[in-house]
Amino acid sequence: MKIAFLADPLASFKIYKDTTYAMMVEAARRGHELYAFEQKDMALDEGVVSASAARITLTGDAHDWFRAAPRHETPLGDFDAVIERKDPPFDMEYVYGTYLLELAEKQGVRVLNKPSAIRDNNEKLAIAQFSHFTAPTLVTSSEARLRAFHARHQDVIFKPLDGMGGAGIFRVKSDGLNLGAIIETLSDNGARTIMAQRFIPAIDKGDKRILVIGGKPVPFALARIPQAGEVRGNLAAGGTGVAQPLTARDREIAESLGPILAARGLMLVGLDVIGDFLTEVNVTSPTCFQEIMQQTGFDVAAMFIDAVEQGVAA
Repeated sequence: MKIAFLADPLASFKIYKDTTYAMMVEAARRGHELYAFEQKDMALDEGVVSASAARITLTGDAHDWFRAAPRHETPLGDFDAVIERKDPPFDMEYVYGTYLLELAEKQGVRVLNKPSAIRDNNEKLAIAQFSHFTAPTLVTSSEARLRAFHARHQDVIFKPLDGMGGAGIFRVKSDGLNLGAIIETLSDNGARTIMAQRFIPAIDKGDKRILVIGGKPVPFALARIPQAGEVRGNLAAGGTGVAQPLTARDREIAESLGPILAARGLMLVGLDVIGDFLTEVNVTSPTCFQEIMQQTGFDVAAMFIDAVEQGVAA
């Protein structure tokens, strides 16, 4: 197959932990042709979606890991699959990219994850569809509602709806210290909608990333344990990743959501679970393949490329 990766600049990859790199290694091992382009390389010209894409080969050298052939303007329909791996921010440029990819689907390419499904499943708000698995949650721009939610639950996490890597997450305990300032800052004085969730004490055991591929859970989660003095377990915020088998509750959540999300065209999803509660449904560029593989030996990338091959053949 000809597989194209829509990703951030390859030179920025930290290949010792990068999930997209792990996907590429497994795809190349199976003999698939690899191509790469960035969102800015796409264009719609006279009805055809194309990209200035480069065929790449992997060198096996950790310090100089790929070779790129000269770029060629290629209709996306010429590829068997485009794997969407652009990181957020999920801004309007990202949305415009999903529109182009959606047109490319009509021109014959399989895009994973499905562009319309990425748009329709906000990574924070999607949990509202599965409220039987979530802690008490409020989404609003109203300061009065946010203050009332804090008064009711006493210990609350506040976060933006468009963040990643733990950016912009605040905890306010029962003393209400800086509550007003945090609400004003995150909501831009009521102009932006934000999320509040009752604090889940089990965060000290880790913010678990459960990967679901083709509707089926990877049997190990990566528990991202906050460093001392932090409430964020995100690896980007300094958390430590510890792979562990899924608990019965983890599996219940993953097996319940997996088929639903897969039916929407979400081949790869990262469910975030703290204790017994679902906190996020990550659909843009879920990570943690390498950490799980390195600690458990379970080949997550192989499971993913299996799903890609099956999806393209379907």
